[in-house]
Amino acid sequence: MLEAIRKALVLAPHPDDEVLGCGGTIARLAQAGSHVHVGIVTRADGAGFPPDTVAIGRREAAAAHGMLGVRQTHYLDQPAVGLDMISGAELNRVIGELVESLSPDTLFVPFLGDVHVDHQRIFQAAMVAVRPRSVAVPVRVLAYETLSETNWYAPGITPAFVPDTFIDIGETIEIKLRAFACFASQVREFPDERSIRALEAQALVRGATVFRRAAEAFMTVRQIW
Repeated sequence: MLEAIRKALVLAPHPDDEVLGCGGTIARLAQAGSHVHVGIVTRADGAGFPPDTVAIGRREAAAAHGMLGVRQTHYLDQPAVGLDMISGAELNRVIGELVESLSPDTLFVPFLGDVHVDHQRIFQAAMVAVRPRSVAVPVRVLAYETLSETNWYAPGITPAFVPDTFIDIGETIEIKLRAFACFASQVREFPDERSIRALEAQALVRGATVFRRAAEAFMTVRQIW
């Protein structure tokens, strides 16, 4: 499957989500010559955020993305922790325009069952963007898991993350961990889930599930062959 991915777009609700969910996969794709784009949907400014939050986040993202081999980072500047305050039509437009402009063959999206409403709304808008109305839509859509978001809702009551696709990141796990370390404003000490050790543990468990050293897990939303 990875050999078939020539251009991928990873939609990240906030800076660092793309590394938490897809960092090892991004690095592996980039090493194989694929063009990987990251769309960071929200911007953490305004009430409730320190004035330098945006600058810090973008500086951290630039360092992490450079390490992973991201082709280009796109900032959509929607309100962080406030996507529920903007219209569905507006969010659909913003994400739809990015998908249309890049025409990726593969789209990675946050999981619908994440506890954070921003993640849920971005998943929903992405599904609007990839409605199969032309041959230009992505032929693969995969939902990734995000530590402290995907597993913090209420599985059994809300949608549960049940992966059916595992991508071997045994050769890129260290790059993923170093990339996440670039987000110094977000990294916490173990046993917090936003820690280097917890992120590594997740990759090791996902890898052992399929007898690999390390892996990232995904749920397939759509594949067209």
